[in-house]
Amino acid sequence: MDLNTITEVAHPQSREQLPLWTAGDAWLAGGTYLFSEPQAHLARLIDLTDLKWPALTVGETALTIAATCTVAQLDGLIGPPDWIASPLVNQCCRAFLASFKIWKTATVGGNICMSLPAGPMISLTAALDGVCTIWKADGSEQTIDVANFVTGNQCNVLAPGDLLRQIDIPLAALKRRSAFRQISLTPVGRSAALLIGSLHGGGGFALTVTGSTKRPIKLSFAGIPRADELRDMLQQHIPDALYHDDIHGKPIWRKHMTLRLAEEIRAELRGPRSEIQGPRSELQGPARP
Repeated sequence: MDLNTITEVAHPQSREQLPLWTAGDAWLAGGTYLFSEPQAHLARLIDLTDLKWPALTVGETALTIAATCTVAQLDGLIGPPDWIASPLVNQCCRAFLASFKIWKTATVGGNICMSLPAGPMISLTAALDGVCTIWKADGSEQTIDVANFVTGNQCNVLAPGDLLRQIDIPLAALKRRSAFRQISLTPVGRSAALLIGSLHGGGGFALTVTGSTKRPIKLSFAGIPRADELRDMLQQHIPDALYHDDIHGKPIWRKHMTLRLAEEIRAELRGPRSEIQGPRSELQGPARP
C-alpha cells in the first residue's frame, strides 16, 4: 500500500546519524506491517537498512540477532550439533501467519516490536532467555528480557524514538532439551496458544506461555513438576483476564489449551531424550509453508 502522507525518507548509516525523533516518524525495517494499511499519521520514515547490522553473530556466550534480521535469515541458521534447542527456530518461524515470501522481508525485531500475543519471534526469544538491547532516544542504552519487553497486546516498553537494536540469546539456552506446542483454530491460522518448555543443565524446568496470553508468561521450577503442581502454578500466574480474546480464540478455550499443552510438554520432557524428536502433537496441525 502506498503511504501518500510521507514527505521524507531518512537513510542514516550510523547511530550518530539517526535524526531527532519527531511526531509523525516511524522506523522502517521490513515494512510488512507498515505498508499493509493506511498510516495517515506518518510523515517521515527512518530507513534502518543502511545501518547494515549483521543479521546473525555467534559470539563466545551468545547468539546476537539484529533487529533487522529477516525471518528467512533466521530460519536458515544452522547451528552446531550441541544446539539441541535449535529446532525451535524453524518451528517458530513456521508459526507465522505469513508465507515464505513475507519471511524474506519481515524482521525479527519488527515482530517483537509489534508485540502481538501471537508473535512467534516473541515466543522463540522469550523461551530462549533473550535479552533486548534498546537504543534510547536520549542516546543511552537499555537492556531488558524479551519476556518483560512485551507488556500487553501491542504494548511494550519502547518510548517514542526508542529503537530495538538486537536480541542476544545465551548459547547455554540453545543447548537445552526443549519441547514445542502450538495450536490454531485452523491449520494455518494465527497461533491461539504457543508454549515452549525446556530443561536446564541442573535439571530445572522452564515453561514459556505465549499466544494464549496478552503478554509472555515464564514459569521456572527446580525440577520437573508434578502435573498438579504445574497446573496450579499456571492458574496462579495467569488470571483469566490475562488470556487474550479475539476471533482466533476465546479466553476459556485458550486457557483450556494452555493447560493441556503445558501438560504435554511436561510429559515429553520427563521422558528420555529419544522421545523429544517424536511425532508432532496432533494439536499442532500440519507444518506451515
